[in-house]
Amino acid sequence: QVQLVESGGGLVQPGGSLRLSCAASGSIGSINNMGWYRQAPGKEREWVATDTRGGSTDYADSVKGRFTISRDNAKNTVYLQMNSLKSEDTAVYYCNAEARRLGTLLWSNYWGQGTQVTVSS
Repeated sequence: QVQLVESGGGLVQPGGSLRLSCAASGSIGSINNMGWYRQAPGKEREWVATDTRGGSTDYADSVKGRFTISRDNAKNTVYLQMNSLKSEDTAVYYCNAEARRLGTLLWSNYWGQGTQVTVSS
């Protein structure tokens, strides 16, 4: 199996910053895209950002210019630097990875358990 574990969430004031981390572990053959999603109370889960194995990145319009996604392929870890946080960024943030297990050719989507980010004064 492939496990994703997020960390770095918490309570921050509007205008503040947080850095989320997500480490993949387990029987990993290869990881393709890694990204972040979020789900606010009463809303559907939405895509936030993606980092491809080749290094290209993409962002939802709502976070463009404020959030930066990056990854360390050697550590199978993806990060999300969040600056200029707003109350509407409050959500549970989930890490996602497209990965292939060792000894298989099948690509699957994996999810972390989520980390809470609360932006409030």
